[in-house]
Amino acid sequence: MQMIEVLIVDDHEMVRIGVSAYLSAQKDIHVIGEAADGQTAVKLAMDLRPDIILLDLVMPGMDGIEATRQIIRGWPEAKIIIVTSFLDDEKVYPALEAGATSYMLKTSKAGEIAKAVRSTYAGKSILEPEVAGKLMNRMRAPQEQAHDLLTEREHEVLQLMSQGRTNQEIADELFIALKTAKVHVSNILGKLGVQDRTQAVIYAFKHDLVEN
Repeated sequence: MQMIEVLIVDDHEMVRIGVSAYLSAQKDIHVIGEAADGQTAVKLAMDLRPDIILLDLVMPGMDGIEATRQIIRGWPEAKIIIVTSFLDDEKVYPALEAGATSYMLKTSKAGEIAKAVRSTYAGKSILEPEVAGKLMNRMRAPQEQAHDLLTEREHEVLQLMSQGRTNQEIADELFIALKTAKVHVSNILGKLGVQDRTQAVIYAFKHDLVEN
């Protein structure tokens, strides 16, 4: 029988003890390590290379999202199951985007966690129904484009950039300080994900953001 090696990461000792005890009682699961914080989790993951990592999100120091990101960066094949109490958008999406394979809630029964371990090990992605629903709704929602992040003032600055105006000329036109104009230009480049003013102007014309 193939033993599934598991690393448990949670800052609550009683949670670690409980989950470890249940999983260790399974004939096909072997808990090979425990960690109470993200930094230790990353080190143990790299050293032990477990088949599955059960990872909490909210921990002191390095949280589960950053730990997931670092583990995947150093070991892209890692299979991480988030086990948390949180269903917030700012927790769910970043965790999955960081590379987590499955997402479970701490309210799940122990048997469901064990089942998720086996399924994830087999290459499946196990998501709580609420998480799956959130992802489906997000996929259906219109995707926000980079220029949607621009403020009204930044649109005005981009219009002047498209006319070939310098930072000083933009400042004079909008009655703002030169330093402020430079900040607006920098923000525009960052939000559009471009390297320089020329690329920003090309982007603007491509997406009909400015007048010819």
